[in-house]
Amino acid sequence: MSETTQRTATIAVLVENEAGVLARVIGLFSGRGYNIESLTVAPVDAERRLSRITVVTTGTDMIIEQIKAQLDRLVPVHMVADLSLEGPHLTRELALIKVIGRGEARIEALRLGDAFRARVVDASHESATFEMTGTADKIDAFVALMRPLGLAEVSRTGAVAIARGPRSLAA
Repeated sequence: MSETTQRTATIAVLVENEAGVLARVIGLFSGRGYNIESLTVAPVDAERRLSRITVVTTGTDMIIEQIKAQLDRLVPVHMVADLSLEGPHLTRELALIKVIGRGEARIEALRLGDAFRARVVDASHESATFEMTGTADKIDAFVALMRPLGLAEVSRTGAVAIARGPRSLAA
């Protein structure tokens, strides 16, 4: 890859579950002008008080290496992994998609929801709210199809990712 070619990186970071850690991670990105396309964080080990942050960002190989090195230097960080380089991995998002419509538009929205394996979690005569998990591309495609049918609102979690096979992110 050339020095100017941009790539998307999915970076998993294992951190102490304590106040201010997320602010420090975000500060690292904003202070250096790095973009965050997606950010998720949740506790993953209550006993050891660890949380996992998944960041999707873009940049040249050099920029992404800088991001990883700077993250690794933060005091509450236990481990940093670029899942997009370290081998096969799974990435998923959760989305809630609300469509407002009646008649044929509503029927078509429900039919497409079924085809995309989206679950109806709320419905009325005038609206339906779908819950969907999948890749960002799958969710983007579903949202695009819902636009002409009365798309009203979308709420997304951002990416969560994990390595395939026996590889794991462990402190």
